[in-house]
Amino acid sequence: MRARLRWVHLILGGALLMPYWLVGTVIVGPLLGSGNMFSNSLAVQFGAYGVALPIAAATAMFPLARPVSVAVAKAMCGVPAELFAEGPARSRAARLRTSGWFTLHVGIGALISGATLALPPFAVSLIVVPFFPSLRDWLEMPHYPAWQLALFPFAGIAMLIALAACAAAAGALLARQAQVLLGHTPADRLAAAERRATELAERNRLARELHDSVGHALSAVTLQAGAARRVLDSDPDFVREALAAIEETTRRTVGELDSVLGLLRQDDDHTTQLDGPALDTLDGLLARSGVPVSLTADGDLAAVPAPVSREAYRIVQEGLSNALRHAGAPPVSLWIALRGEELEITMENPLPGRAPAVRPGGGRGVRGIAERATLLGGHAQAGPEGAVWRLSARLPLAGRR
Repeated sequence: MRARLRWVHLILGGALLMPYWLVGTVIVGPLLGSGNMFSNSLAVQFGAYGVALPIAAATAMFPLARPVSVAVAKAMCGVPAELFAEGPARSRAARLRTSGWFTLHVGIGALISGATLALPPFAVSLIVVPFFPSLRDWLEMPHYPAWQLALFPFAGIAMLIALAACAAAAGALLARQAQVLLGHTPADRLAAAERRATELAERNRLARELHDSVGHALSAVTLQAGAARRVLDSDPDFVREALAAIEETTRRTVGELDSVLGLLRQDDDHTTQLDGPALDTLDGLLARSGVPVSLTADGDLAAVPAPVSREAYRIVQEGLSNALRHAGAPPVSLWIALRGEELEITMENPLPGRAPAVRPGGGRGVRGIAERATLLGGHAQAGPEGAVWRLSARLPLAGRR
């Protein structure tokens, strides 16, 4: 089945060359002194063939020639689809490869098509002519000895086998070259790698958003619920405040979760900017954090660019999440200051008397803080310093994003 499809593919190539071959006969016929441009002269035929190939190569330089050639080769050459490049040929190298493929296809296809049209009738005549003397007379064949006539059928069969072998070899050649000439160029591979890197970076960013937003909310809700349970009978007012804080935290987090999931559902654009909370909503975060926070702000935080402000909010949020899970006695101290062209964030909280328990699958928060700072061209670090846990980050106001 594959061999037959490849043969049909070659015949199609010969058919595609016909318009170019006709143009070649118009050009070559007068040059060779032939009064009839459709002359059966071999010089005219092969001369037109030689002129047609460069013209075909030139027309295949158009970008849309590649997807058409790829579609045909996929259907008939038996080459896995993933080996072909997708879309129009944009670069010069891709267009040259497509032109080379098209020229090879129509060039070899024309030869196989011509042989397919001419050889079978001649081969069949050789096979049957020994058995029909009247046919030999009609063909005005010379008189051959009987032993020579007996070889004619074998010669005809050999011609048919040779034609099939040549067609199979030509089809296999085109299939091999299709992977090279219609496959991915270095530029295609680089573009695919860049797209993949962009998608991975976007997924990583969304994962950080989910981790920071949902993780902080769960830590705050857990702390508020635990505190409310302990004073359920003795301090109803505190319980009401804790439940209100839990309600507000979960409502806000569900909104952020819907925003992130909405981006994950978008298949056409993986780089949509996620509009999250920024420093102007920091007071609400601190009020609902579940732990006392002493804030010192220096400078006009409203002047911080939006991308930097959003990342600064998430860094503070993750720092508070760490404090909720691992801090010793409150409060948490937070300093945010504008220093020239940088935004500085420093957060400190006392360390507990014993080492905090490590959550299964945890430990990504500090890494996420460092990634956020790095993406903006800054840096961040966190770790124990004496009796306190200290988080510090420096974010350039002219961030990279």
